[in-house]
Amino acid sequence: MNGMQFQVKAPGKLMIAGEYAVIEPGCPAVVAAVDRYITIEVKESTENLFSLPQIGIPHAAWRVENGEVRFDHDDSKLRFIQNALAVFYRLLTEKSIPLRPLHITVTSELDDPATGQKYGLGSSAAILSAVLAALLHAHQGMPDTKEAIFKLAAVAHLKTQGNGSGADLAASVYGGMLKYAAFRPDWIFSRLEAGCTISELLAETWPHLAISKLELPPGLIFCTGWTGKAVATGPMVERIGKLREAATETYTAFLQESTAAVDKLAESFMQQDAAGVFESIRQNRCALQKLEAAAHTAIETAPLKQLADIAGRFGAGKSSGSGGGDCGIAFAAGEEKAAALEAAWEAAGITPLALHISKKGVSIME
Repeated sequence: MNGMQFQVKAPGKLMIAGEYAVIEPGCPAVVAAVDRYITIEVKESTENLFSLPQIGIPHAAWRVENGEVRFDHDDSKLRFIQNALAVFYRLLTEKSIPLRPLHITVTSELDDPATGQKYGLGSSAAILSAVLAALLHAHQGMPDTKEAIFKLAAVAHLKTQGNGSGADLAASVYGGMLKYAAFRPDWIFSRLEAGCTISELLAETWPHLAISKLELPPGLIFCTGWTGKAVATGPMVERIGKLREAATETYTAFLQESTAAVDKLAESFMQQDAAGVFESIRQNRCALQKLEAAAHTAIETAPLKQLADIAGRFGAGKSSGSGGGDCGIAFAAGEEKAAALEAAWEAAGITPLALHISKKGVSIME
């Protein structure tokens, strides 16, 4: 493989339903990969290099010292990649496979091209998926299945964030629209602390993790609107976290309502029942509205409320992800209603985004 050179693409994501509840065991979500991509170019090199020109990192060299991955300069924007490299290097070591020096260049089309503002399409997850897919592909004898990429990315993500559902990773790795139930982060940490190898962790069945593909019913159109505001999710997630820790009846009721809505949504997709899709989206929106009221936070901001209310005239819509800004999603019955919905959004100052569900997940192009 002298002169090795290839490209990897990983799609961004949008949450469709099940936000916040998905972090709990057995509470499902629906997430979709969308056709905006992280692209990485991989070339043989004499040293280990990363280039991320769009975020001001033209070259970052890295090395392994005493089993630790170190970049030649500290930058918080490299933490996800650093942890991905560390998990990958640990797997290489377990398999006694030598590290190949590579120059990896990362470019993104997930943000607004004019301003660079984030749409909330899950760039960290897409970068993790693409980088790990590239590293696995470049080293013979390494597992390069979608399951292996997802699990490695999940471990790297947990080492960086300490928590998270992994739904965004699943969308980037597997592609399409997915019904997703999360693994338990505490189980993964306990396995690693008990001395479990990365190889063993990849081979194990992860409790509660479930991933299955869904399809849009014929004639049902997926629409996305952007409020024009990127959101810092930390304070909002913290408030909802406090409600969760209190284990209130309100939070338990939210989990039940969210699960019922997501289960109905997935069943409606499978039965090609557009009316059921609309009703399920409305039910999940209602559950989130109750949650935000109890947590004294704004998941559905005024622009997101307007987005969803307008969508209700043509089908159904709601906030996407943690809310508070970024994007909302909607489904409309047919191209004519979808066009009318997007025109109404534009008239209200909401930007329709030309996003479609990306059926392909992370993929290699030689």
